[in-house]
Amino acid sequence: MTRVSLEGATVAVPVDGPPGHRTRTILGPVDLVLTEARVSVIGANGSGKSTLLRLLNGLVSPTSGAVSVDGLDTVRHGSRVRRRVAFAFTDPISQLVMPTGREDVELSLRRLHPSRRERQLAAEGVLDRFGLTALADQSVHDLSGGERQLMALAVVLATEPALLVLDEPTTLLDRRNTQRLRALLDGLPQSVVLATHDLELALGADRTLVVDAGRIVFDGSPTEAVRHYLALVDQP
Repeated sequence: MTRVSLEGATVAVPVDGPPGHRTRTILGPVDLVLTEARVSVIGANGSGKSTLLRLLNGLVSPTSGAVSVDGLDTVRHGSRVRRRVAFAFTDPISQLVMPTGREDVELSLRRLHPSRRERQLAAEGVLDRFGLTALADQSVHDLSGGERQLMALAVVLATEPALLVLDEPTTLLDRRNTQRLRALLDGLPQSVVLATHDLELALGADRTLVVDAGRIVFDGSPTEAVRHYLALVDQP
C-alpha cells in the first residue's frame, strides 16, 4: 500500500491588507501517516477537507511542514508525485477536457504510449475494463452524471497510479450511480483517500479522519468517526 506522510503540514492564505502581511491558517498543523488501503475524510463544508486532499498530490503546497508520498516530497518531487497520485474532482466535467471519453483516455496515456497506435490500443483496454466502450465516442456532455464520473475515473486511472484521491465523488450522483461507483472503488487495487458527506460511503473505509475548523479532531475507526462527527454537527 501507498504511504502518505504529513509532518506539521500547515496551509495559510493571505487576508485583506498589505501584501506579505497577515495570513489566515486554513489547515493544520497536520501530523499523519496513512498506510491503509481505504481512508475516508468527513467534515462540514469549509472545514479543510479539500485542502487536505489537495496536499496529497501537490495541488496545494504546505506553507510550513512537509508532505510526502512513498518518500517523495510533494514540493521537491511534484511531477513524480503526480504520476503516483491521481486526483478526481467533485464535478467530472472539469476533468473531461476532450470532446469524447476515448480522446480523454488517450490524452492521459500520451506519456506512457508515445506511439498513437499503442495509445489507441491501451485506451481501448482501459475503456473495456471499466465497461465504458459503448460510451467512449459519445460527447462527454451527453453522458449522465454517473457515466461522466466513471469516465473521469477511467481517465485518471488509465496510467495506473498508486493512490487515488477523490473529492466528494458522489455529490452529483443518484443512489444507483453511487452504488455503482462504490462497487468500482471496492474493486480497485489502488489505495484510496476520499472526502465525502456520504456517511455510508465513509463507513466503508479502513480508517476515517474528521476535519473541523482546519484541524483533524478525530482519527480512527469509521464507526467511531461518524459518531464523533454527528455529535459535532449536532452541537447547538
